[in-house]
Amino acid sequence: MLLPGLAFFIVFKYFPMYGVIIAFKDYDLLEGIAASPWADPWYKHFEYFYRSTYFSQLLMNTFLISLYKIVFGMAPDIVMALLLNECRKAWFKRSVQTLTYMPHFLSWVIIYGIALAFLSETTGILNRMIQSIGLDAVPFLSSTDWFRSVLVGSEIWKDIGWGAIIYLAAMSAIDPALYEAARVDGASRFRMMRHITLPGIAHVFVLLLILRLGHILDAGFEQVYIMYNIRVYPVADIIDTWVYRTGLERLNFSLAAAVGLFKSFIGLWLVLGANALAKRWGQGVW
Repeated sequence: MLLPGLAFFIVFKYFPMYGVIIAFKDYDLLEGIAASPWADPWYKHFEYFYRSTYFSQLLMNTFLISLYKIVFGMAPDIVMALLLNECRKAWFKRSVQTLTYMPHFLSWVIIYGIALAFLSETTGILNRMIQSIGLDAVPFLSSTDWFRSVLVGSEIWKDIGWGAIIYLAAMSAIDPALYEAARVDGASRFRMMRHITLPGIAHVFVLLLILRLGHILDAGFEQVYIMYNIRVYPVADIIDTWVYRTGLERLNFSLAAAVGLFKSFIGLWLVLGANALAKRWGQGVW
């Protein structure tokens, strides 16, 4: 039963690691990886990225967007799972759960279309409501003050139901005897939630947090690339979008590989550091 999963990781994760050497070469698409000349010096492409005038801005934008998504995006999943877990009407619980996790399967192109219908400065439903009460329209999608909030909010809406499923699965593994003992002791539903349910899913929260910290320099390329525009570059242009424009559109694969290796290195240390910190609280993954 493990063979399909192992095959997936070998073919799509471990075998492509050979291509990492592109980051240290002046890769030529026609000559191939092996025949392409080595970069001189070997850190040439890393230095190009570091010395880019946009480096600090790209790093800050990527870090902040990812941090906002972690800080504001994980709590709603837990709250939704707790509310669904406490719901006594099975039909209502199933209906809400279905409606909330359906957006997870929509592409970001569709999500952007929905956001445009609601948030467009000229035709958006929300701005029409704002203008109807005598206020000026808000450029949600083209304002540097609002764009990061739109990114975080749209991701929360898209993934809140899917994230709640993970926590609901963890809640189902909690020993029912703990709740029965709490009822005998006269504990309210809120106290059972606080002292039994939340500690029971703490290990899942820590695991998801560590995994998300490992991808803190990703920030969601597909979402940002589809939703951003030149007006919001100062707050929305992240490492991945810059690499796509500068590296891949100009066929500079070595630069793209170098930045990808840089991100992977940072992500590795963040995962190791987060796990070491979690171990002090008795919640380490390994």
